[in-house]
Amino acid sequence: MTTPGLCTIWYMDYEETTTTAADPARAWAAVRNVPAYPRWTASMSAVEPLDGPALTVGSRFRVRQPGLPTTVWRVRDLREGASFAWEATAPGVHTVAYHRVERQPDGATRITVGIRQTGVLAGLVALLTAAKTRRYLRMEAAGLAAAAEDPAAAAAGDGAAPTGGR
Repeated sequence: MTTPGLCTIWYMDYEETTTTAADPARAWAAVRNVPAYPRWTASMSAVEPLDGPALTVGSRFRVRQPGLPTTVWRVRDLREGASFAWEATAPGVHTVAYHRVERQPDGATRITVGIRQTGVLAGLVALLTAAKTRRYLRMEAAGLAAAAEDPAAAAAGDGAAPTGGR
């Protein structure tokens, strides 16, 4: 489910939520395996770890997405097993994207991905990229759910042991 985007001249917010039958540990394994994202979402064509493949606070990843500039994302927050957020900056725009995994009372797992852009050019960027941003968030949420339900997909990739934020 896509939350309606909020957009003003100063910021833009979008969020996509889906559920999976996979348990939260499997969903988190898919979320934390950032280098594997291009395997299960067409919204990313390449993810290159710049500081090693492990997801830790401060680690950086170069992300290539169709129709968007290549961007370096830096992990700014990590709650092992639950969520991470990363950020990128371009002239006039600061972007924070987040990924959350939450156990639901019925045993399902909720996966939420979202993005917030702020800055003097955020409104203009939103006008130019809103449809693509919403589409990419839907693709990423659906891909994360599918990867969580396929243990081989969630486990493939970096091979790093889980690490916490520092």
